[in-house]
Amino acid sequence: MNKTLAKDTAHKTASRTISKAAVIGSGVMGSGIAAHLANAGIPCLLLDVVPKSPSAEDEKAGLSLGDPKFRNKLATKAIAALPKSSSAPLYAADFVERITPGNITDHFHLLKDVDWIIEVVTEKLEIKKSILKQIEEVVKEGTIVSTNTSGISVNAMVEDCSVNFRRNFIGTHFFNPPRHMKLLEIIPGYDTDPQITAFMADFCTKRLGKGVVLAKDTPNFISNRIGTYGLLVTLHEMQENNYTVEEVDAATGPVLGRPKSATFRTLDLVGIDTFVHVAQNVYDSVPAGPEKDIFTVPDVLNELVAQGWIGEKGGQGFYKKVKGEEGSKILSLDLSTMNYNPSAKVRSASIEAAKAVKGSKKKIKAFLGAKDRYSELAWNVLKQVLVYSAEKLGEIADSIEDIDNAMKWGFNWELGPFETWDLIGLPESVQRMEAEGLVVPAWVKEWIAAGNRSFYEQKDGAVFHFYKGAYKEVEIQPEVISLQSLKAQNKVIRQNSGANLIDLGDDVACLEFTSPNNAIGADILVMIQQSAEEVRNNYRGLVIANEGRNFCVGANLMLMLMEAQSGDWDEVDDIIRLFQGSMMKLKGLEKPVVAAPHRMTLGGGVEACLPADRIIFSAESYFGLVETGVGLIPAGGGCKELALMTSDRYRDPDSDLQPELNRIFEMIAMAKTSTSGHEALRMYGRRHDSVVMNQDFRIYEAKQAVLEMERAGYQPNLPAKARVAGRDGRAVLQVGALGLKNSGYISDHDYLIARKLAHVLTGGDVAQGTVVSEQYLLDLEREAFLSLLGEVKTQQRMQHMLSKGKPLRN
Repeated sequence: MNKTLAKDTAHKTASRTISKAAVIGSGVMGSGIAAHLANAGIPCLLLDVVPKSPSAEDEKAGLSLGDPKFRNKLATKAIAALPKSSSAPLYAADFVERITPGNITDHFHLLKDVDWIIEVVTEKLEIKKSILKQIEEVVKEGTIVSTNTSGISVNAMVEDCSVNFRRNFIGTHFFNPPRHMKLLEIIPGYDTDPQITAFMADFCTKRLGKGVVLAKDTPNFISNRIGTYGLLVTLHEMQENNYTVEEVDAATGPVLGRPKSATFRTLDLVGIDTFVHVAQNVYDSVPAGPEKDIFTVPDVLNELVAQGWIGEKGGQGFYKKVKGEEGSKILSLDLSTMNYNPSAKVRSASIEAAKAVKGSKKKIKAFLGAKDRYSELAWNVLKQVLVYSAEKLGEIADSIEDIDNAMKWGFNWELGPFETWDLIGLPESVQRMEAEGLVVPAWVKEWIAAGNRSFYEQKDGAVFHFYKGAYKEVEIQPEVISLQSLKAQNKVIRQNSGANLIDLGDDVACLEFTSPNNAIGADILVMIQQSAEEVRNNYRGLVIANEGRNFCVGANLMLMLMEAQSGDWDEVDDIIRLFQGSMMKLKGLEKPVVAAPHRMTLGGGVEACLPADRIIFSAESYFGLVETGVGLIPAGGGCKELALMTSDRYRDPDSDLQPELNRIFEMIAMAKTSTSGHEALRMYGRRHDSVVMNQDFRIYEAKQAVLEMERAGYQPNLPAKARVAGRDGRAVLQVGALGLKNSGYISDHDYLIARKLAHVLTGGDVAQGTVVSEQYLLDLEREAFLSLLGEVKTQQRMQHMLSKGKPLRN
């Protein structure tokens, strides 16, 4: 978000709020936006047109033209589909209850009761103009009205509306699917009140968790303008130099800092017909010249659309999946013959050079530096995209930061165009571009001539970027804490090969995992113990968080497997004891501890969070104890913590622990993982745990929670005891597992794992109602883990997971 804009008008917009919204149009985007509003706790009306006439199915159900069920049919059907959608638009299935269906004939008057109306009707200017004019007639004073469009002029839509209406009108371009795509392009109109722009940028960042960029009202705005250009340039290079579909994707995917879907898989996912529409939008809007030539839709795309080969939704596009006797195969399209052939693996020196290094920046440099046919393709595409981005600065957006963020958040690039330009060397690359006949914008050459060697610059822990001819500091929201920036400011307190302890300020420290995939090994466990001592002596509290792609994928599986296969059981026992002891040190720390997990938080990652006083889940948290998938059970305190939580929730000695134990047993035995932070809260959450919508705010919120607890007079956790279900409870769980085995749902080895798990969760061979210590439960965990690790089938599962990346059911 543009912080300066928000700051200048914050005092004027502080009193404004959005407590209820309405979405007009219940298609894929409309229903998806309504779902995300529901995710944010905003009740929403979802309105669509009344169907023209009842279908045979309607008549069979007794629905007539005047029946409300029939008249609301489109919106009702869209809402009903949300919990079942493969794109999982809702954080929790019951959030659907926050959406109310209706139609624009009978319920338009209800728009006067909402604070934000989002128009998401067909991408045709005249239809949008008509619906917005109707909205103007019923809307109350001050209601914000926005349009979700991928590229139609925001100003043209409301040219027939009053100035007063236009002051509260703005473009809000959500990317599909709205829950999962971070980018939200906000497009102010000529008459949009700056206070509305500032409020919407702030609200959508904080409440909806979006990455907001300010775009100008130009064809396709920022992300689609540059992204579409890049895809078309790639097609031109492909046809000119006879590359195959697979070769293009190999050279324009992760090796170039782009998603695995690269070019053609992306087009298949987006829909080739949709892409053609977006490209045509620019073609129709720009004057004759080189840019219009680039946006001329290639004949091959028009042919694919004509044949219905429009990608995944059409069953085939540039790729086609076919089933044969040996299973499914992926075919790729030969554009010269329009026939499908088996997809071929692409190998080259440049691709292998990129794969040999870790980190997107190193990959890009290694790939482009290894000169061959594929790196040449990538360079020929990249140089044109960089120059085009520079040409459009000032036209599509004023800030290179907005352009870079739009491409990272909208197209999932690792680096934006200007960040990439810095990476490959600005002066050197410009010199090469010009030598190859490319015309580089004058402002870029002037910037270099002034002695600047990059668009971004770091100085004294702050980041500066090019802005209208000078360096301007990148303003960071107070709610965003960057560990990378703090490390650049020498705020590291302790470090080793797997973790850092970082000073967050205000005497709060942060434990950051840095190992590959943030997997927990001995280095992280040692740092946990050292961090506990450091915080105990010198800090007010501890945050556990990191900026990796995922919070933690679990314990170091390879290490465990190697030790088991070598028969060094004493070493394995020591590692488990170290893990358990480290978690107990966190739990017993005399200062508050808050964990802030994000995205994949599995196995040992969950166990590193459970000892914390509070967990602040990112909305996108996939949280679960998944050890049974590799033939083990949690042994870092996960079973123990859930047994304690069950006992704590049912403190009355006469209360029945069994229903909750059944739930927990199934959750762990089936290796269930939450699909969101909200679901994680329901599965694992305690009274004080919470969810933060914007993942970028999680470290700040965790720090604030530490300070809040410390100011309130934090009382450390005392050693806990658990009332357990004992032999009787274990029998219930094991009978359930036996039934699944006898029915063929689980294997003999699954049954063995389930029996061990049941033994631990219920407290072992004791009477029902026995009260046991934490250490007693930890010992049960460790014994079960060691026993299972010695099983050949468990080791086979571990090996399969390490080599194939998916579980083996043996």
